[in-house]
Amino acid sequence: MQVQDSYGQIRTAQPVANGRSAPLRVDAQRNLEHVLRAAREVFGELGYGAPMEDVARRARVGVGTVYRRFPSKDVLVRRIAEEETARLTEQARTALGQEDEPWSALSRFLRTSVASGAGRLLPPQVLRVGVDDVVLPSGAPDEAARVPHQRASVPAGPGGSVGFGEQDGQRVVGPRAVPAAEQDDAGAAELLEVVGRLVDRAREAGELRTDVTVADVLLVIATAAPALPDAAQQAAASARLLDILLEGLRSR
Repeated sequence: MQVQDSYGQIRTAQPVANGRSAPLRVDAQRNLEHVLRAAREVFGELGYGAPMEDVARRARVGVGTVYRRFPSKDVLVRRIAEEETARLTEQARTALGQEDEPWSALSRFLRTSVASGAGRLLPPQVLRVGVDDVVLPSGAPDEAARVPHQRASVPAGPGGSVGFGEQDGQRVVGPRAVPAAEQDDAGAAELLEVVGRLVDRAREAGELRTDVTVADVLLVIATAAPALPDAAQQAAASARLLDILLEGLRSR
C-alpha cells in the first residue's frame, strides 16, 4: 500500500495485524528509494528488458532486497511506468493550463517532457499506440519492452508517418484504436486523453500538421531523450534533436 507524507511524496507502507498500514522503517525506506532510483536509471539506459540483477547492482543492494520489495520484475516495471506516466500527464496538464497559445502549450509539454527524460520510461503499450502489430522475424527476441530509440528501425511512410511496408522481415500494418485494457494499464488512458487535447488544439489552430497523432507526439518524447554518458552532452543533443522534430510537426 502507498501513503502520502507531509511533503507530498508517495511512500510505501506495510500492513499490520489490525488491518492498518505502518510506514516502512528508515533503512527499508532508504533501500526502496535506492532501488527505485536505480531502476529508473537502468531501465532508462537499457530498456525494460534489463535484468533485476542490474537494478540491484546499481542500487548497491542484494537482489534479494529488490525481490522483497517487488516480488517480480513485472511489478517493478509497472511501478516505474506508472510514476513516469503520471509525471508526463501532470506536465501535459500544466502546459494546457498555463499556455494560451495552442502551439506554445504543445511545444512546452514536449520540451519539459524531453528534459525530464521521462520518455525513456514510458510503458510499451503507450509507445505502440497507433500501430496494429509488428511481425518480427521468426526467433527474434521480444522488442516490446524496449524504448523506441533502442529498437530496430521501422520503415516510415510519406511525411514520416508509419504506414504499410516491409523491411528486414518486419511488417507494419495500419493504425487502429487501442483497446481500453491496454490504455488503462499504468495510467496510460489519462495520459493519452490529456496529450490528445494538446494535439487537437494545435491542429485546430492550424499550427500542427493534420497527419500528426498523439502517438507521434509520444514518440517524439521517447526518441528525443537519448541516454548519453555526459549530462551536458545529453542535454545539448536532446535540445537540438527536439528543435528539428518540432519543425517537422508544424504545418506549412
